[in-house]
Amino acid sequence: MAKRDAQEVNTLAFEDAGGAPEVLVFPWARPSFDRTYRRRKRLLDYLRSLGARNVEFSEFSDPPNDIKAKADHANLIYLTGGQTSTLLSRLRNTGVDEILRGYRGVIVGRSAGALVLGKNCLVTNRYSGAPRVVSGLGLVEFSVKVHYKPDKDNLLKELSKTEKIYAIPQRAALIYDGGAASVVGEVFLFENGQKTRVH
Repeated sequence: MAKRDAQEVNTLAFEDAGGAPEVLVFPWARPSFDRTYRRRKRLLDYLRSLGARNVEFSEFSDPPNDIKAKADHANLIYLTGGQTSTLLSRLRNTGVDEILRGYRGVIVGRSAGALVLGKNCLVTNRYSGAPRVVSGLGLVEFSVKVHYKPDKDNLLKELSKTEKIYAIPQRAALIYDGGAASVVGEVFLFENGQKTRVH
């Protein structure tokens, strides 16, 4: 959030959520949960600067009923970036995946938060570069590749023979609303082994 490279899409999400939304953040994609962690303060300040009426954080230790009550009260749910497998596991093990399935507000996913929403998650190992595919939450009927770079085109073309994949570079975003996809910046669609730019 320091670069504020997602400000345009977050502003649009805030507008869709009523302009001054109640925001619920799930900062569950990081291995540790430090309430004084500087990124938490930065994210809080950033969301407030966009016009959030209130920002709540869902703690991993919160009882399921408390999490559900916070989600019911929120106009916008924000899933942070971090480790995709950690986020997926925590969302599933606490039942938050089911809360998200029934949620009728706006959901914003950043990096790992965007990956988990799809049918599958294409995760690239930071050190080896080796990709692997893990099942996502399936809230949408496609998958995304975040932090996309063209050097993964052959892999994405192969994977797209069985599923639709949106490739989202840095400083770009995919907006999905009721079956219609629009983009901020340059986003690519891989489908049936072919790559096209989304307009």
